[in-house]
Amino acid sequence: MTDAQQLPTPEEIRIAYRQGEEAVVQLVSSLVRYIQRQNEIIQTLHDQLAKNSRNSSKPPSSDGYKKPRTFSLRKSNKAYGGQKGHKGNTLRPVETPNHVKVHEVELCGHCLVSVKGEEVAGYEKRQVFDAPPVLVEVTEHRAEIKVCPQCGRYVKAEFPPEVKAPAQYGRRIKALASYLNNYQLIPLDRTCELLEDIFGHPFSETAVLQANETLADCVKPANEAVKQQLIDCSVICSDETGFRVNNGLHWLHVAGTDTFTHYDVHEKRGKEAMDDIGILPEFDGTVVHDHWTSYFGYENCQHGLCNGHHLRELKFIHEQYQHEWAVEMANLLVEIKEAVDKTSSYKDHLDPPTIRKFEERYDEIIVEGLMLNPPPERSGKRGRIKQTPPKNLLDRLKAYKREVLAFMHDFRVPFDNNLAERDVRMMKVKQKVSGCFRTFEGAKRFCRIRGYISTARKNKCRVIGAIQDAFEGHPFIPQISPASAG
Repeated sequence: MTDAQQLPTPEEIRIAYRQGEEAVVQLVSSLVRYIQRQNEIIQTLHDQLAKNSRNSSKPPSSDGYKKPRTFSLRKSNKAYGGQKGHKGNTLRPVETPNHVKVHEVELCGHCLVSVKGEEVAGYEKRQVFDAPPVLVEVTEHRAEIKVCPQCGRYVKAEFPPEVKAPAQYGRRIKALASYLNNYQLIPLDRTCELLEDIFGHPFSETAVLQANETLADCVKPANEAVKQQLIDCSVICSDETGFRVNNGLHWLHVAGTDTFTHYDVHEKRGKEAMDDIGILPEFDGTVVHDHWTSYFGYENCQHGLCNGHHLRELKFIHEQYQHEWAVEMANLLVEIKEAVDKTSSYKDHLDPPTIRKFEERYDEIIVEGLMLNPPPERSGKRGRIKQTPPKNLLDRLKAYKREVLAFMHDFRVPFDNNLAERDVRMMKVKQKVSGCFRTFEGAKRFCRIRGYISTARKNKCRVIGAIQDAFEGHPFIPQISPASAG
């Protein structure tokens, strides 16, 4: 039996038996190698089936109809619902309503006597909040034409710069169209249908696309300012995800903080794309990411790794391989985060003795895990030796210890990369709604608009107001804070 064969036939077994002990040993050894290969394949398939959004980087949409019960990997004693001090949004009566309707009482409900002419003793008030009827308002611009008394020629007044056609849409309705299509992610045809239903006036898909094109040009100064401000920040979060453009796979790249968001789309995922985008090549702070190898090609900055990914991977390893070191490491990471949360209000890093204590425990867990997962033996084949998921994760945690624990050395570095992942989430929703972008330029345009909208929202601006400001020539550009700049 050779490695390429499967199970030995009865005739091969008899031949080996007749040839003696050495032939039997070779046959059994080949059978053992075959069984080992099959076990590796079975384990790989088990791992693939066991992965879901709780224990891996797979999105929740991949869980299918039998979604697992949500389970938090982080410990918290907070009650469910709004926390103390949370500002509510209860509808409250106003002092001066726009309209008042008086409902007269005509009969006494007890003795049925008419009270029509009696004096009013008081009112019980209830207020109804509603939208007024909305109609398109048409403004006609008339440029005067006069005859010069001296030369006799006709002289015409100039129209405002924004009035270019005999009939066109104004800034406010174009802002609303872009708001619905780019922020609320309503498809083109339904955006037109909604506008017609509200205003009683037909609106074409071409008009929406033209509004988006104009808006993308208007927000360019804001995008460039945000890009420069991200370069000047001390810590940014970065991520990338697949993006369908013209039925081909492209990549959406995001860089952001709690104040800024910058999106861009590129044909590539790795360092070539990041170089073209131009943020990381000039950035010298700390970039938090999910260990994509291309990020480590930038030696001009420091790196922090997403521990949200680590917690999910550790959970998977404990579920699939029953390794207790994975639970110990997950508990340690959460414990360090709790220590950071308790001291972050008055310090910018943990005390050196506390850091040493946590690092010693971290190293002990790594040693424990490596004892259970020794390096695989080379079978004589060239190339990289395939390792198990526990061994791969242990090697990463050991080699990038400083990056994993960056959040306890510098409190400006977040525990995870959730900020960038949240920025990516709505972009994926857009792709689910639309399927893909028809053109690369359309995808770039959408990224510019969404980056502007995300930045405005992070700075507590009303999105429709920020879009209208952009159409009027003064887009919202936040100023970098000293804390962000470091």
